[in-house]
Order: sequence, then C-alpha cells, then structure tokens
Amino acid sequence: MENCQNSGYDVSDHFGEFTEMVPIGSNVKRGFRSYQLSRYACYLIVLNADVSKTIIAHGKTYFAVKTRQQELIDNYDNYDNLNDDQKRLAIRNEMKEHNKLLVAAAKDAGVESSLDYAIFQNHGYMGLYNGMKAKDIQAHKGLKSTQNILDYMGHEELAANLFRATQTEAKLRRDNIHGKENANRTHYAVGQEVRDTIGRLGGTMPEDLPTPQKSIKQIEREQKKLTDK
Repeated sequence: MENCQNSGYDVSDHFGEFTEMVPIGSNVKRGFRSYQLSRYACYLIVLNADVSKTIIAHGKTYFAVKTRQQELIDNYDNYDNLNDDQKRLAIRNEMKEHNKLLVAAAKDAGVESSLDYAIFQNHGYMGLYNGMKAKDIQAHKGLKSTQNILDYMGHEELAANLFRATQTEAKLRRDNIHGKENANRTHYAVGQEVRDTIGRLGGTMPEDLPTPQKSIKQIEREQKKLTDK
C-alpha cells in the first residue's frame, strides 16, 4: 500500500477493504478484514513478497510472461495492426537473436558440442511440449526433416518459445549453472514452467495450436517484394 501511495496512486482504488465472513466451526462465522485487489495491487504484492512461497513464484512467472508479451508489442509499431504473418516474422526474428544468447549461455554452462546442444534444446522442448522432442514436434506438424519447426509456428506458439529461451538463458547465468546435465534440467524446468503458466491462464497448449501453411522464409520473401515495390 505504501508502494502504491508513493507512486502517486490512490490506495483505495487498488486495495478495496471489506469484511469477509469466514466459517470457524459449528456453523459459526466470524468477520475478518480482507481486500479486493486490482491487477496493479496484485503486481505490487507479488513484486514485494517472498519468492520461496509457491503462489508468489507462480505470480512472478505470470507477470513475467505478460511483461514479455508487452515488450514484444512495444518493440513493433502498430503491433495490434499487424496481421498474423507479420507478427510471426517479428517474433521469429527476435527468437533468432535470443537463441544466440541462449547458445552462449549454454556453452558457458558446459554444453559444448553440436550434439550436446541438440540434447539441451530437446530438454526445453520436452518441458514445453509435454515430453515431445524436436523430431516429435516436426512429425506432429507434418513437416519434413529439413524444415525448421520454428519456421512453422504461429505467433502465439513462437511467443511461448521465445519466453522459454529468454528465461532459460537468464536462469543459466543468474544461477551460475555448470555441467551439461544441470543445464538440461534447467531448460526442461523452464519449459515446463512456461507450459504450466499457459495452463493456469487457460491458454492452448503449444502442440495443439494450428500449424501455419506458410513458412517464415515464404513470409520474408513476400515482405521483401512489398518493400521493393
């Protein structure tokens, strides 16, 4: 509440105090002070509370996801006016940049060979896609072995994978993870947490989202033609 007030907001607009009647046994109820919270109030509580508490950890993940989605929107002018192909292209390009950071963080953690990195990547996919590896996702989407699964994802599925990549890179560095096995476990855990968050938000699981007909490369060619014109 002090944080809210110091930020120039009216506390009563965000922390609505009321009396909640709670059963205490023998069909008896007692009134306890409680609050109806605005979204902003929830954010302040999660921001300042003990992260060791499970509900706070879930809250931090929720607001991290929403913040990342807003950052993606802010990074592109008139994001809401972009069509699905343009949104896919924007997020896919950002995914390429963040994958470079993820590769570097994984290498620092001990993931060195190309085979090691493929295994590391599969752990992230398995966490996010309920046990499915890259080849499983490829088959599920009906793609050829030469087609990159990231190039055949809609913007919502790409955003989930972008968040998986950014949070894994951050956690590897923040927690100073060392060893291939530890890095793999970290990637899996982050992927699973993103999946759990999608479930809590009532979203569609990534493997159940539709596969676009156009690849990112096709969209890039089309955009280039428009730019040239």
